[in-house]
Amino acid sequence: MVRRGRVADVLFTLLAEQHLGVAYGTAKAGVGIASMGVMRPDLAMRNIIPVVMACVLGIYGLMMGGDHPGLDRQRTQVPGFAHLAASLCCGLSGLMAAMAIGVVGEGGVCTVSQQEKLFVKMTLILIFAEALGLYGLIVALILSQKTSDCPSE
Repeated sequence: MVRRGRVADVLFTLLAEQHLGVAYGTAKAGVGIASMGVMRPDLAMRNIIPVVMACVLGIYGLMMGGDHPGLDRQRTQVPGFAHLAASLCCGLSGLMAAMAIGVVGEGGVCTVSQQEKLFVKMTLILIFAEALGLYGLIVALILSQKTSDCPSE
């Protein structure tokens, strides 16, 4: 039961949620860079930061999707549900962070092409959006360490 649930939650939460968010964020930021590159090709390489930050969120999903050696030895439902909650936490936070990076990246890159002083402000917003995904990964790692049953009172 635990093994089948483990495969299902990894496939659903990590591949479906987080990587769809990464694809969305990369596409939105890429569209902004492409439209900005027509007007100001000298700023194209400088403004590639949103695409890179959206792709980093996919690595967080791969970290959670790795094999956990202690999971096969335990046959209770607690580790299975703990890994399901961890995968949901990492997947949903990665989805929201990637969508935020995509929206901010698209709009920010276009405004930076008109006013270069907004580059630092756009980068700070992107860093805070990336922190959402990182917080989700940290909470997911804490949740995935839950391997024993709750004590009865």
